[in-house]
Amino acid sequence: MSSLNRKFPRLLPTPITAGTKTSDLIDGAFKAYNGGRLAEACRLLTEKMLANNGAVGLSLTGALTPAGLGRAAIVPLMKAGFVDWIISTGANLYHDLHFGLGMQLFAGSPFLDDVVLRKDGVIRIYDVLFDYDVLLDTDAFVRQVIQGKEFQKTMGTDEFHYRLGKYVHQREVELGIEETSVLSAAYQYGVPVFTSSPGDSSIGMNVAAMSLRGSKLQMDVNRDVNQTAAVVYGAKSAGLTSSVFILGGGSPKNFMLQTEPQIQEVMGIEERGHDYFLQCTDARPDTGGLSGATPAEAVSWGKIDPDTLPDCVVCYADSTITLPLLTAYALDRVAPRPLKRLYNQRDAMLEAIRAEYLKHGTVEKIEHRTDISAKKKESHPKKGRSGRSVTGTARDKKKVAPAAKKKASNR
Repeated sequence: MSSLNRKFPRLLPTPITAGTKTSDLIDGAFKAYNGGRLAEACRLLTEKMLANNGAVGLSLTGALTPAGLGRAAIVPLMKAGFVDWIISTGANLYHDLHFGLGMQLFAGSPFLDDVVLRKDGVIRIYDVLFDYDVLLDTDAFVRQVIQGKEFQKTMGTDEFHYRLGKYVHQREVELGIEETSVLSAAYQYGVPVFTSSPGDSSIGMNVAAMSLRGSKLQMDVNRDVNQTAAVVYGAKSAGLTSSVFILGGGSPKNFMLQTEPQIQEVMGIEERGHDYFLQCTDARPDTGGLSGATPAEAVSWGKIDPDTLPDCVVCYADSTITLPLLTAYALDRVAPRPLKRLYNQRDAMLEAIRAEYLKHGTVEKIEHRTDISAKKKESHPKKGRSGRSVTGTARDKKKVAPAAKKKASNR
């Protein structure tokens, strides 16, 4: 028993009382199984990912915004400076528009008769209900907005969502509502929002329809791939950590993680992977799909820094449960951070990674440089934008403490 005492903390939960705060509940009572993983996720987010001004990217899949989690959790995280950039399914961004436009969604039941709902003009997303006119009115809003002159060009999805968010924010002001929309908040706080499959949503469907009317709006997916890599490279080259906060899996998860192979494997720029990985998912790893792929597997691709792998956490639980808890914990434990406003730096970041790519990249096969055992970060200090070595930064301070290694999970 003494050997256990030396290696592991005692499992002795704190009794729950009527006045227990959410953050204290998680620390005191979430001790095992996926409750334990959620507690580890909360501490990873607050003690490492948000520490020393590290960059945090959030990926969104699943019907989170229809459930109201944009307004309840994602916007508060953005406002506090806890989320610096986002990759989302187009569906989440489309349904986010309903809230910013003052439309009504209702908490219903998953056991209603869908044939009757169809006759009554009611849409169901499991137990979320809304009128069919919500779709029609949202579609009309998108089509009317993208008729504008500023949309008649090719642009990255971050620029498209920034411009669309401006009009959502204007509608919020007109309606006298605040902080209801992720896209409005992204516009206000300078948070770049990308979608990995621009045509795979009602927003993309309306953009496609307008092209038949002569609209010149096109999504520049090449810029998206390079721009997201530039966000990560911008953080790492400045000596900051890069963390991924993944809700669900799917295409947004891969699009966020592929930034490191884009930097290393394709552009030939020496890097070691994202520093911290936090995922909430119900996907299994044994089916071979990317949604369930573990951070350990991601190390083999160069997506995750092997030095911080012991701190990476996968919590196998529904995001509609974990996201509100993670948000409440972070807001209680960490003071708001200065906004990075990465959208305002998009051109400069892209030019910086372009310069490095032209310096190191090649059309021919890039030299294999992944012998991580022979190349430690300490012997290769990162260079800041000034060209001077960055010391005393988050890159130097993020080594895992022995105590943290004891309780960390590599699941």
